[in-house]
Amino acid sequence: MTSTAATTASTTATAGTRSRRDPQAGPPPGILAVVFTALFLAGLLLSILLADGHPFPSPFGSTDTATSYFRDHTGAVRVLGALQFAASVPLAIYAATVSARLHKLGVRAPGATIALAGGVLAAAFLACSGLVTWVLSRPEVTARGDLVRALHYLTFGLGGPAHVVLLGLLVAGIAVPALLAGLLPRALAVAGLAVAAVAELSTLVLLADGAALLLPIARFTGLLWLVAAGFMLPRRRVRTEG
Repeated sequence: MTSTAATTASTTATAGTRSRRDPQAGPPPGILAVVFTALFLAGLLLSILLADGHPFPSPFGSTDTATSYFRDHTGAVRVLGALQFAASVPLAIYAATVSARLHKLGVRAPGATIALAGGVLAAAFLACSGLVTWVLSRPEVTARGDLVRALHYLTFGLGGPAHVVLLGLLVAGIAVPALLAGLLPRALAVAGLAVAAVAELSTLVLLADGAALLLPIARFTGLLWLVAAGFMLPRRRVRTEG
């Protein structure tokens, strides 16, 4: 009897440990969001430091200014491209992890799939932008002004409106079901909807240069929101009786 009781207690303890560890839960999304944000911001800050305080040029500025920047600061451009590419990896994992968690929490609406699609595509566009930025650091490319200008527009399009609009889709895919099912504090979920709306409106930059102001607003508020949601999204659904 004593042996049987000990075995039962051991089995129960093991099951409890497995439940607590939940090996199928995936990496913590909050940590993934922090890593993604840190890599992205590190790329921006390091590129400015390596370029003697000069920020990455706007594609809507002077052609001569952009060309000279890419020619004179190849190291800064290379680091920016590499860290943008690196940042795309935790973003893709974040999208997969959050989508799986939403499914586990009982979300059967399209929101979980929308979050996955938006996050993976946002990561893909960011990775492509990083690679094109890396190409702009090659001396044989910077020697051709017309090619530099074309690639400059391309990296902006990929890392700007394409990435930000799809990042907004990731935010919306989390915020909508989280609001309807009460998975996140209401204020945070509503803030996510606002961030997603601004991100989708940044599509207008393809029609009007002045709309480019929407990109940093949606991008940086979106990063903060993803970090907060990643830490606050519950692991399991809490059901209340009565």
